[in-house]
Amino acid sequence: MLTPSLLSDFRLTCLERSLGVYGVHVYQEGQGTVEHHFRSDDRVHLWSASKTYTSLAIGMCVDDGRFSLSDSVLDHFREFADVAAPGSEAIRVVDLLHMQSGKDYDLFQTDEVELDRTDWAELFFRAEQTRPPGERFAYSSACTYVLSRLVEKTTGQGVRDFLGPRLFAPLDVHNPWWNTCPQGHTLGGFGLHLKLGEFATLGQLLLQEGVWEDRALVSADYVRALHTDVVPQEQPCNTPEGNAGYGYQVWCNTWPGSFRADGMYGQYGIVVPDRRAAITVTAHNELNATAILTAVFADIVPAL
Repeated sequence: MLTPSLLSDFRLTCLERSLGVYGVHVYQEGQGTVEHHFRSDDRVHLWSASKTYTSLAIGMCVDDGRFSLSDSVLDHFREFADVAAPGSEAIRVVDLLHMQSGKDYDLFQTDEVELDRTDWAELFFRAEQTRPPGERFAYSSACTYVLSRLVEKTTGQGVRDFLGPRLFAPLDVHNPWWNTCPQGHTLGGFGLHLKLGEFATLGQLLLQEGVWEDRALVSADYVRALHTDVVPQEQPCNTPEGNAGYGYQVWCNTWPGSFRADGMYGQYGIVVPDRRAAITVTAHNELNATAILTAVFADIVPAL
């Protein structure tokens, strides 16, 4: 069984290097869990780790037959067809998952007044199509926002409410906080706030290929594709962990076969299939959050 000693080296590294870690949680199949908190266990902003939850909502909708990954996204938003930039009709659901929309656009390059007054989905479709969809990786929370709107469009529920009974309740996550845009739509790409233990259920669920307590919450086919249907990044990052490939709103790691939900400042839900383990970290590191990943793969994973 896992014991607190597993985390001794990691805890020391965090303190010696001032990594800003709030808490770490390790689950290993058949061996239980161990965790350590450096501060109070409050809900924290997961930032872009929220994207992986939106991806699971997409997978559930695909499982339900509401749409397919090859669907044209604009076909589901005909109200924006007349204002959409030429070429937007070719953007598929999978292109948004891969951050390959073909638009060099993110939400916060838009004037704040327009963000307050205009539907963000309209802003996305209006943005210039600078290359064919599916050709080049360009990380953008606007892609995930439109994915969240697609869930809402086809289910009649915002992503938070849609995931309530289908994901959050089974995982024992009660009344999660997820911010909305000025028009009241779940942000999708960021804005979800969870405690460490609540966030840790994500990695365990992905490790178990979508199964929780003998119940399939999302299909194994989708979960496998989520981290194996991978595209290369053509926006090079300054660390190896940022250049290992991108799946359906998850990043691949340099440790073979592993992948992660990844949020700014060090919110990580790391899945390591060959060790049958999931490692979850919450933190606030503005200078070098990837040093936390390095410490996880140096101090924890080899000991499992």
